[in-house]
Amino acid sequence: MPMAVGVIQTDGFPAVLAAADAMVKAGRVTLVYYGLAERAQFIVAIRGSISEVKPAIAAGIEAGNKVKDGLVLSHYIVPNPPENIESVLPIAFTDEVEQFRV
Repeated sequence: MPMAVGVIQTDGFPAVLAAADAMVKAGRVTLVYYGLAERAQFIVAIRGSISEVKPAIAAGIEAGNKVKDGLVLSHYIVPNPPENIESVLPIAFTDEVEQFRV
């Protein structure tokens, strides 16, 4: 069964850190990707069931926006990504995150 993908993009590192922390605490999700988007903008991606990803993304948005000078620039959820998306985008469960998979 495909797992949903949720992504948050923030302005600055403290906001993405707060968002990532809130997301993994708010739902049974696995953080599968973190990276620099551009110009001090960061993205973080999670995977899990859609019923867990939706509240996790909501918590991440709230936490990212609460950080001093923090700003969530964008977010999205893909409820049922096709398999070929995993081969192109860095959202697959890697060996590094497999031990944390929920």
